[in-house]
Amino acid sequence: MTIRTRFAPSPTGYLHIGGARTALFSYLYARHHGGVFVLRIEDTDLERSTPESVNAILEGMTWLGLEYDEGPFYQTKRFDRYKEVVQQLLDTGHAYRCYCTKEELDARREEQMARKEKPRYDGRCRALTAPREGMPYVIRFKNPTDGHVVVDDLIRGRVVFDNQELDDLIIARTDGTPTYNLSVVVDDMDMEITHVVRGDDHLNNTPRQMNIFRALGKESPRYAHVPMILGEDGQKLSKRHGAASVMDYREQGFMPEALLNYLVRLGWSHGDQEVFTRDEMIRLFDIADVNNSASALNMSKALWLNQHYFKTLDPAHVAHHLSYHLGKLDIDPSTGPDLVDVVMAYRERAKTLVEMAQSSVFFYKEFDAYDDKAAKKNLKAGIAVALEQLKDAFATLPVWSDAEIHQAIEKIATQNELNLGKLAQPLRVAVTGAGVSPPIDVTVRLIGRERVLARMEHAIDYAKKNVSEA
Repeated sequence: MTIRTRFAPSPTGYLHIGGARTALFSYLYARHHGGVFVLRIEDTDLERSTPESVNAILEGMTWLGLEYDEGPFYQTKRFDRYKEVVQQLLDTGHAYRCYCTKEELDARREEQMARKEKPRYDGRCRALTAPREGMPYVIRFKNPTDGHVVVDDLIRGRVVFDNQELDDLIIARTDGTPTYNLSVVVDDMDMEITHVVRGDDHLNNTPRQMNIFRALGKESPRYAHVPMILGEDGQKLSKRHGAASVMDYREQGFMPEALLNYLVRLGWSHGDQEVFTRDEMIRLFDIADVNNSASALNMSKALWLNQHYFKTLDPAHVAHHLSYHLGKLDIDPSTGPDLVDVVMAYRERAKTLVEMAQSSVFFYKEFDAYDDKAAKKNLKAGIAVALEQLKDAFATLPVWSDAEIHQAIEKIATQNELNLGKLAQPLRVAVTGAGVSPPIDVTVRLIGRERVLARMEHAIDYAKKNVSEA
């Protein structure tokens, strides 16, 4: 048997991280078994589904590198097939027309609640022998009234549902459009899905869907219901916890590899291992090893992973993602040092690409003013002479390299009887505008000779001005 899994989001918003983790688990299970991973867009909610949401889902999948083998399939293109199956269920006596009005249903629901009964459809139209002429109707599935449905869940274990607790759900609306529980069964049947990995909020739908499969004479897939993700405070995840969507994490400066690694560890483990390459995930992942309790976000671990990937991935790959964030700062990377060099300079220092980009602005743009505290401390009257000598030394360096730059700084510091840091830090303020940067020789090299000389000239003038004011 070829394992076939699917990810089937509804395009009513962004791709949230709970959905992304479900997609990842489905992807890994298929890849581990040499199977097929299918993407299906469940867009039958015509009022809430939008093309923008479809694009957001596809964009998130692409950014994460979750490549699907088939799809994307769209449910709105399969309405004729759903109508065909609804008719089949009617013809075989497994479905019926229900003429109950909303007012009638509401009244019965209130009566049931007043009697402290579970509100549910009471089967009023189940045994109708003649239609109610001129009345609109929905189609309901005739759920079995006795026996049990046993879900051998791959994560939660054996879960038993009493058929008496399951009412006759609507499978086609008044306008003929299918409901979720009907369309998902038809799609899983037609697409020959063998394993369904989805959030545990769908667990109550599973026995209903299994009964529809049986009515159609088909075997249902195996199910694995993944527990929810909680916020760091242990509460249900929401926007108040910060990044809720995959692309929010991109905007916050995460590498896709880091987010995938982070998501796979939310509920799954392999010993004490924390860092997994994609190939390791595929080789080691088993849905049976997923924890059956909820997992909570841990942003400090996510940031640790992100920096780990800065240090271990190909710098050119990191640079590709960094360029997006520099673009958001209106920076053209071609106006300054090679991005690979910037990544090498900052990969031990930055935890996010946003931090890396913001810290790199001085490589590409002139700064308007010095950091006041850093300038007052370092660009004092007495440093102007040493900076002027260093500027002259930089102007005549035969090779613009870290070693040559470092040697020049050491030489001028010695000539002026200065500790190396007493010259390096004023130089840093002079060329970056602030008191923090990568090692000074690397910083100077990446800024470039022409820019360095011009900025040092400005800093010398600033220091001389301080002399005149002293």
